[in-house]
Amino acid sequence: MSDIPACPECNSTYTYEDRDMYVCPECGHEWPQSGEVDDDAILIKDANGALLCDGDKVTVIKDLKIQGSSQVIKIGTKALVRRIFDKKDHELDCKVDGIGEMMVTAKFVKKQSA
Repeated sequence: MSDIPACPECNSTYTYEDRDMYVCPECGHEWPQSGEVDDDAILIKDANGALLCDGDKVTVIKDLKIQGSSQVIKIGTKALVRRIFDKKDHELDCKVDGIGEMMVTAKFVKKQSA
């Protein structure tokens, strides 16, 4: 038998490991493997509802105009999440391919599969 625990939300036994988290495919609940829940942790999700972490690779799902510039970040552009902030908008500090460092709103990106 597997030593992976059942989901604490729906008691599903189909949970699996993803990096340092356990994930339930039935209800989508994610929790840390250490069993400790950090109340100060910032939980930011992408457009599909996937939990984002520092170091994740994301893809832009919509053309985004850059404030104060005539440049546009095109759909499909890849970015690396450097840090996550708890702000009303622009939660992600990213390095965007072809553009550079900038803040991006989480609802306009999707997490790339590993």
